[in-house]
Amino acid sequence: MKEIEISTEYIQLQQLLKLGDCIGSGGEVKHFLQETEVLVNGEKEDRRGRKLRPGDVIEVAGCGSFAVRAKS
Repeated sequence: MKEIEISTEYIQLQQLLKLGDCIGSGGEVKHFLQETEVLVNGEKEDRRGRKLRPGDVIEVAGCGSFAVRAKS
């Protein structure tokens, strides 16, 4: 599981997908979410603007698992 550190209150799902190298640009995110199963804390998610906070776990089919954590 790859950890994504944030220094803000939250990060949007589309930003996490870019940081995690699942997509190359923000323009790809809508199509990617339609074609790929993404789970946030075990629940299917397809909203690119979904706010992810420290403690959230994201599983992306074919790309891996990510944990959001606060930067210390």
